Amino acid sequence: MRRADSLFARLFAVFLVAILLAHGLAFLWFSHYGRPPPPPPPPMAQQEAMRPPPPGPNIHGPLIVLGFQLLTLIVAAWYGARLLSRPIQSLSEAAERLSDDLDSPPLPESGPQEARQAAHAFNLMQQRIREQVQQRARMLAAVSHDLRTPLARLKLRVEQIPNAHLRARMGQDLGEMIGMLDATLSYLHEQRSTEALQWLDLQALLESMVEDAQDRGAQVSFHGHCAPLRAQPLALRSCVSNLLENALRYAGHAKVELSDSREQVEVRVVDQGPGIAVEQREAVFEAFFRVEGSRNRSSGGVGLGLTIAREAARRQGGDIILEETVGGGLTAILRLPR
Repeated sequence: MRRADSLFARLFAVFLVAILLAHGLAFLWFSHYGRPPPPPPPPMAQQEAMRPPPPGPNIHGPLIVLGFQLLTLIVAAWYGARLLSRPIQSLSEAAERLSDDLDSPPLPESGPQEARQAAHAFNLMQQRIREQVQQRARMLAAVSHDLRTPLARLKLRVEQIPNAHLRARMGQDLGEMIGMLDATLSYLHEQRSTEALQWLDLQALLESMVEDAQDRGAQVSFHGHCAPLRAQPLALRSCVSNLLENALRYAGHAKVELSDSREQVEVRVVDQGPGIAVEQREAVFEAFFRVEGSRNRSSGGVGLGLTIAREAARRQGGDIILEETVGGGLTAILRLPR
């Protein structure tokens, strides 16, 4: 169905309909006007009775010509439709490569004038995007260096304040600032990082992450199994880690469930915490969004964990959705295609 809706299919169908219509009209014309002129009237009825009947319409010759023309024009229409749709197909493939890798090779600027102009505009857009990403990386390094240093000095000076209550308040504010800075830098780093797909034992990865959480004293359980799949290991670890930390922060415990099928792999991080209202379950994936009430900044989050997790999942063709846990709480579902 997708191939039938392509530009090549539409162009070829238009050409084919025009060819068939033209040849149908020509066939009708030869059928109607291709008969020989009627013979002159005979002088006597006897001669008329002895005269053989007039021959039928002579259309065998035109049919051969029309059949040859039809075949050649169909081949020409197929080639013309392919020639016209090829630049758009190349542009589509280049855009798909660009979404995965900004350093992908540029489009060759060849072909008709319109194709050359489109390729030139696409290459210019790719160059500008690459320059903007590089500029953001430089700004990220500058912020990381120039902002951490005065914050560290402030933290040392706060320790010298004699008023214990004021010292605690200022220390808490500085801790939130440092936490927001670290989370923002991590978020920006996740956005600009590229990682190749490779075969990964997701079950072993989840088991090791759950064991690490249990070693830190967290109440986490795991069950399920799956076969290896192609994924980005670092991005997937970051994704699951954010989901697990989010559940432990707000519920104090979590349960990780893994299931496998021919179409996808599903990871569920289940908690029995306060949950999130239905109307806010999409908004929490926005950067720096915090739910009012129990899931807020006083609980330790800055509003980037779920954002980082969803973007990591979508870079691998998957997604994350939130559902209510049976009996109360929140269930984060990570789905990855096979």
